[in-house]
Amino acid sequence: MWQWIGDNPGIFGTAVSNHLQLSGVALAAVILIALPLGLLLTRYRGLANAAIAIVNILRTVPSLALLVIMLPLLGTGFLPSAVALVLYGLPALLLNTYTGLVEVDADIVEAARGQGLSDRQVMTRIEIPLALPVIFAGIRTAAVQIVSAATLAAFIGGGGLGELITAGMANFNFPQLVAGAVAVALLALLVELAFAGLERLLTRQLRMGAA
Repeated sequence: MWQWIGDNPGIFGTAVSNHLQLSGVALAAVILIALPLGLLLTRYRGLANAAIAIVNILRTVPSLALLVIMLPLLGTGFLPSAVALVLYGLPALLLNTYTGLVEVDADIVEAARGQGLSDRQVMTRIEIPLALPVIFAGIRTAAVQIVSAATLAAFIGGGGLGELITAGMANFNFPQLVAGAVAVALLALLVELAFAGLERLLTRQLRMGAA
């Protein structure tokens, strides 16, 4: 494996770069969609059950199936791969955002309103800060899921480390296959550790602020 990476640094580096780019774009899109949507659902509880039901259905669909569904809709390449990964990572963050916000102590919210805070101020100063640990846990889960699932993007021309794995399988190049597989596993582990550390830091700062 290491010899293959040393002999093909350009190919390996490009695969890692493409994998990170695809995962980063998908995660950013998930955050931009899930956070405001989760906030919206807490204000319109009648829509929440339907939205959560749809999200739970998405959770049961295998990541490869989502990628295949994109083929007749968007073709092959980066865009359909990113869209499929967004759909794959969206449930974790959306559910955590909604859950974290609705589980904020109602007495705290009412006390804030009793002090004259507007709905917007209650949301930005009370609800979101208290829900942040749960929301951040959702971001961490979504990030790991996306980095892992991005491997399958190679099947529809999305690039990334999955191309090393598929090419290694096709050419019976075991070192190339292992290089791709180990790199994906290490990336997922690094993402998990990085976001877990940020989550602990965030939780500690919130506790210090509350004290």
